[in-house]
Amino acid sequence: MILNMKKFFLIAFLSLATLVQADDKGWVTLYNGKDLTGWKTTGNWLPQKDGSLLIKPRPGEKGWQRYSAYLTSEKKYKDFILEVEYKYPPKGNSGVYFRIADPQDPVKTGIECQVLDSYGKANDKMTAHDHGGIIRTVGPTKNMSKKPGEWNKMIVTCKGYHLKVDLNGEKIVDIKLDETPVKDRPLEGYISLQDHGEPNNLHFRNIKIKELK
Repeated sequence: MILNMKKFFLIAFLSLATLVQADDKGWVTLYNGKDLTGWKTTGNWLPQKDGSLLIKPRPGEKGWQRYSAYLTSEKKYKDFILEVEYKYPPKGNSGVYFRIADPQDPVKTGIECQVLDSYGKANDKMTAHDHGGIIRTVGPTKNMSKKPGEWNKMIVTCKGYHLKVDLNGEKIVDIKLDETPVKDRPLEGYISLQDHGEPNNLHFRNIKIKELK
């Protein structure tokens, strides 16, 4: 009986390990923790000793329309799961862009999921311009913002026109893009992190993607 139970637990453990390994397959790290290989930018994106990436706008670099200062992938992506962790200072502001057709104008040719210090705001007051909202489209169903200085984890899933966003373990966006004001955006494009201008210091880490077939 004891031998049978040991055999059962061994099989269960091996089955779980196989499932975990299968789930891990296909992930690609977009930021190597050391330099900006695979990215393009004129902004002041600084690799940190802890493996994170700091965006620290230079003196006089203000506003969000300095598109070349955004950190933009060299590669285009179509259907994918994108994971990124970040922490913002009080009133910190940035954005995770994806499916950008033209990096010179990500606002008009891509889709933005807002990164913003919305900590403490009531759920029913959240809009498309608050943390986790899809700009010009829909706000998050729930405010999952961490306090300034704490790490947030965002997961963006794009498959065809279906877009889902999970923030800190909760699904906050689940929409069909072809039924929204951004229905004209391409189904394939670049990924970008926004430089919103000084004094907006944000840290990013664990940026990875899994392309979906």
